[in-house]
Amino acid sequence: MPRYSGDGLRHHPHSFMNDSQTERIHAALDRFEIETPSWGFADTGTRFGKFLQDAAAIDINDKLADAGQVHAFTGFCPTVALHVLWDFRPGQSASEVVQLGRKNGVRIGAINPNLFQDQIYKYGSLCNRDPDVRAQAVKHLLESGELAKQTGSRLISIWLGDGSNYPGQSNIRWRKRALAETLRPLHESLNPEQLILLEYKPFEPAFYHTDLADWGMAYVVAKEVGPKAKVLVDTGHHYLSQNIEQIVAWLLDTDMLGGFHFNDRRYADDDLTFGSIDPYQAFRIFHEIHYFGWETSRAQTIPYMIDQSHIDKPKIEAMIQTAVVAQDLYARAAAVDHEKLARHQERNEQIDAEECIRQAFFADIRPLILEWRKARNLPLDPLAAFRESGYEKRIASERKTRRAELGITASGSYA
Repeated sequence: MPRYSGDGLRHHPHSFMNDSQTERIHAALDRFEIETPSWGFADTGTRFGKFLQDAAAIDINDKLADAGQVHAFTGFCPTVALHVLWDFRPGQSASEVVQLGRKNGVRIGAINPNLFQDQIYKYGSLCNRDPDVRAQAVKHLLESGELAKQTGSRLISIWLGDGSNYPGQSNIRWRKRALAETLRPLHESLNPEQLILLEYKPFEPAFYHTDLADWGMAYVVAKEVGPKAKVLVDTGHHYLSQNIEQIVAWLLDTDMLGGFHFNDRRYADDDLTFGSIDPYQAFRIFHEIHYFGWETSRAQTIPYMIDQSHIDKPKIEAMIQTAVVAQDLYARAAAVDHEKLARHQERNEQIDAEECIRQAFFADIRPLILEWRKARNLPLDPLAAFRESGYEKRIASERKTRRAELGITASGSYA
């Protein structure tokens, strides 16, 4: 039976785990970091409208302050992804934003260009038939790349809404060639340590074809663009029942996995909090990463990023919850006995191989996580500690007043 010590930590015999597995969990906890997205702290909604939250961030100052809270209470969220058009005011220097991050205990992470919002992108951005529109999109990418250099970011994360809505509307092959051509200027402008991350999505906002609709298309275009382009896997950007961990395994094996955007979904790109619907799938993804690291004797340094819209969950609480769940699942996946699993796989011992995975998934590793937090003077329960801090109540009062002064009101209709 589990026992409790005087410090409140639960000690567990870990009956199925050996010392090597326990060491791997400790190493995984030490290694794991996940990036929060600036837009996850702001008011978001659906195409039908959005409901404002008093404590939601209004500007980049608020977003970085809130991200700092998440890192302070969890200890493993040191960077914040920024969206160029949503976060940088016209004329605002990158150094000012970097200083704001430092003030709040975080660094600037991935830079996200915006190639879907402006009216000129009605028929696409990089794949638009109008050369002036394509030139404007390329200019924006180059400016985003420069912002990445100025903020010390290694990553330029690109998601395209480009596509078409009706059969015959577009020349799909022409658009593929245009996409590779318009990405190359950014690729050539990057520092050796910087990367382009190409994100894919099967549909929405385009509903007949999307120019980067799946991982294979992103892979092909990234290869055509050059060695500083990789594939970004957004866990919500797949058809239902798609085997995402197989995609991850293939991208790992070909050295084309550039990073992740983590969220969960029930139907499509729902942007629900990571692990809320299918934590076993998230665990299996992490397992493939750990297993590949064991096979190759190389610890994987993959950029893990959260990308989700908390439509009705409290913003900071949802981000803390998400980060803690991700850490837990990542550490659980490290508990898989890889040597035993490999033997069972070689012999096609199906039940035994599956049990290697299941035992790790269902293991109670919370005592190890609590020990990790205690060793770093972190709250044993980050979410409870944040609630007790009173931060959300304070900012809700201030931001509600400021929102009213700025004339920000809820958008409650579709049209």
